[in-house]
Amino acid sequence: MTALVRQRLAGFLRTGRALAPVLAGLLALGVLYGGGRAEPAEAYGVSAVVLFPVLAWQTKILLDVEPDVQRRLAGVLVGAGRERAAGLLAAVVAALGTMAVALVFPWLVGGVTGPVHPGDRTVLAGLLLGGWAHLLAVPPAVALGALASRACVGGAGYGVAVLSLGAVGGLVLGLSGSVVPWLAPPLLPTARALAGPVAVGPGLGLTAWALVWAALVVAGYAWRRRFRA
Repeated sequence: MTALVRQRLAGFLRTGRALAPVLAGLLALGVLYGGGRAEPAEAYGVSAVVLFPVLAWQTKILLDVEPDVQRRLAGVLVGAGRERAAGLLAAVVAALGTMAVALVFPWLVGGVTGPVHPGDRTVLAGLLLGGWAHLLAVPPAVALGALASRACVGGAGYGVAVLSLGAVGGLVLGLSGSVVPWLAPPLLPTARALAGPVAVGPGLGLTAWALVWAALVVAGYAWRRRFRA
């Protein structure tokens, strides 16, 4: 399975398809950080929300690079479950790479600042909390991108619809304070939490929320893939 993960990452990078989501993410972050400086935790909390649709799109692109026949052959050779797991793992690795770029980028453009007032978080604490916020975005984004992939939904139009409903719908639910907030991943609640002190209990709750949401979407992806080659 490791060889299959490397193969999919190599195809994603060598074909140049990795450039589009990375450039889109940097453009969005450039606009975001162009509005002024903020403390690392608060800035990263918002950037995780911005990167969520980019990471989901990146996952879809990565999974769509492989030709259908090659994907079917991989399923025959290593088993359907391993083939799906290899695709998801490759998408996670790619998402972590994009996340690393997103964590460094604001320092290069002067978008973050250190403590200003007494009692402000240290830079290290802000970096750790910001990294946590970005890590929370990775599983839901990968799950949504996989659900929108060609192997799962077929035509490109259906994939775009799934991405739009998942990303835009999640943002709308988060902004509206919906009575069913669990329908979307906890990106906006996490960004709001990082604006103040983050207690251990609520932090664990947000982490569990993100993981459970992602697990349910991945279960839907696996169920759908059973009926598609």
